[in-house]
Amino acid sequence: MAAAVADTGRTCALDPGRARVGLAIDDELGLLAHPRGTLDPRDPKAFAARLRELADAENVSRFVVGLPLHLGGAEGTAARDARALAQVVADATGRIVEMWDERLSTVQAQRALSASEVRGAKARARIDEAAACAILQSWLDARRARRGAR
Repeated sequence: MAAAVADTGRTCALDPGRARVGLAIDDELGLLAHPRGTLDPRDPKAFAARLRELADAENVSRFVVGLPLHLGGAEGTAARDARALAQVVADATGRIVEMWDERLSTVQAQRALSASEVRGAKARARIDEAAACAILQSWLDARRARRGAR
């Protein structure tokens, strides 16, 4: 998806969901993903406004939206919903939006929360932002690997 903003800022990942969209943002060096909470996508105008505020406040130049593919790689309803969300993000912010394969990101997030002894209701409340962190960290690592291969 095209954007009007140059790629000079930070990257924000979104873990799409119907009730909550998890957020994560990279550090200033673009090395590590950090959780940034969740947004409720059920009110499209409020959701778009919060994304614009976040992009401006955090100097976000790119969004990475998790693409929930089936294990075999096929797209289903959730993937179509994620693509629609990505279009909303692009339209609302004017930033670059990339789709990123998020297969198993929730499993990774659950393992990370469990390893840090976050369980039960507290884990359920943080799973979306933890999944966004897993998506973003995967994207950052792949980006670094591509740059190193040049």
